Amino acid sequence: MREQWINFIHDLQDRICAVIEQADGLAKFQEDNWTREAGGGGRTRVIANGALFEKGGVNTSVVFGPVTATMRQQLKIDGHSWFACGLSLVIHPENPFVPTTHANWRYFELYNEAGDIIDRWFGGGADLTPYYLFDEDAKHFHQTLKNAMDPFGEEWYPLYKKQCDEYFNNAHRGVETRGIGGVFYDYLRPAENRTLEDLFAFQQANGNSFIEAYIPITEKRKSMTWQPQHKYWQEIRRGRYVEFNLIHDRGTIFGLKTNGRTESILMSLPPTVRFDYNYQPQPGSEEARLLAVCQSPKDWV
Repeated sequence: MREQWINFIHDLQDRICAVIEQADGLAKFQEDNWTREAGGGGRTRVIANGALFEKGGVNTSVVFGPVTATMRQQLKIDGHSWFACGLSLVIHPENPFVPTTHANWRYFELYNEAGDIIDRWFGGGADLTPYYLFDEDAKHFHQTLKNAMDPFGEEWYPLYKKQCDEYFNNAHRGVETRGIGGVFYDYLRPAENRTLEDLFAFQQANGNSFIEAYIPITEKRKSMTWQPQHKYWQEIRRGRYVEFNLIHDRGTIFGLKTNGRTESILMSLPPTVRFDYNYQPQPGSEEARLLAVCQSPKDWV
């Protein structure tokens, strides 16, 4: 399963990067292959200053090592050693009418001192962070994710959609999600009614659905004309993105607590951002409409 998953993740990285470059039409990904001193390494690919994408990254990592005291205390992982492999991407367009997106699909194994697997699980998801809300885009994104999940059980999408809304929430602000969500799941383990191969197929379906979920939205919105006030609001909302990633995001915490590569972990942060004191959009504005949805997540399908 380790080798199958690694091969899938690297192939998915290639396919997503090719489509992102094609949509941008100008910028190309720069690749940085790195080695982790404690075990493993990764392939970071970053795109910047393009015709469409201001900053983005599509990263893969294959890392392993001993379970440390920090991991036991902070991450509640108990075993002798571990292995993790995943793909994580974040795309920040320049045009405020084109949404930011994030996705991650990962696989984890935990071993005892003899090297036997004592636990393993899949996790992942994808979500959309628009700055201006187009209902048809939100419906398209969610419907595509639902279509990928439904063959494995129609109960999975509503469950993981709810988990996404709960997870990607800046809880220090009460209820204020960073976007309009998507799906999020973790700790998917083999069980009596689902084999490891079933879960692998589920992960593949979710990963493969990303291009169809996101790229048509970028194509539809990338030619829209924007003004400085639209960029200002985009940077205000990007501030919420930063808050979530640095305060709540488990992937960020896991990477830093396992001596991951800081540049790759913090690649997800947007290039420009604003933190205005107590900024409130004008009542009745499009900005206020987006904020209302973030404060009260809705069902899009």
